[in-house]
Amino acid sequence: MRLGVRIKLGARRMAILTSAVLALAACEREERSTRVDPPVAAALDAVAVMPNGIGGRPPEVHAALGKPYRSNAYQLSQGKQLYEWFGCQSCHADGQGGSGPSLIDGWWEYGPDLVSIYVSIRDGRPHGMPSFRNRLTNDQIWQLAGYIQVLGAYSADTAAPSRSDRPQTRPAENRAPATMAPH
Repeated sequence: MRLGVRIKLGARRMAILTSAVLALAACEREERSTRVDPPVAAALDAVAVMPNGIGGRPPEVHAALGKPYRSNAYQLSQGKQLYEWFGCQSCHADGQGGSGPSLIDGWWEYGPDLVSIYVSIRDGRPHGMPSFRNRLTNDQIWQLAGYIQVLGAYSADTAAPSRSDRPQTRPAENRAPATMAPH
């Protein structure tokens, strides 16, 4: 009788293990591209900006890539790393405003859309924002723009960059400020 019980338990464990392996095999992993092909990188610079320098249309290749710079955790993580490496927090006080404007409130003079943020980083803005055109690749500028847009988002996103080991002075990127309740 004990042998029969062991066989049943062994079969049950095997069924659970098999279903777990099948479930893991069905999971889709995010795209983690470490280098964009040169023609794609060049095409990422083809931004159609409005005459006033605010807003516009992203390049067609951005849509063809699946708009990864705001929705892919790997791309956001790269943007967060660039934000820290280039000392953005020294002017923007880690998103809360310093000599530069706050980045966590979503109210920006040049607009919160991805193209405006990209152009601000690439070309700079009057009164203090330097141009990073010669310091970052187009892909890196898009990564940084995606991360900054997530910082100022009013609704939480499903994708978030990895955590930082340094003390946090602001809420995590996937914990957007609370939206106002309808009256």
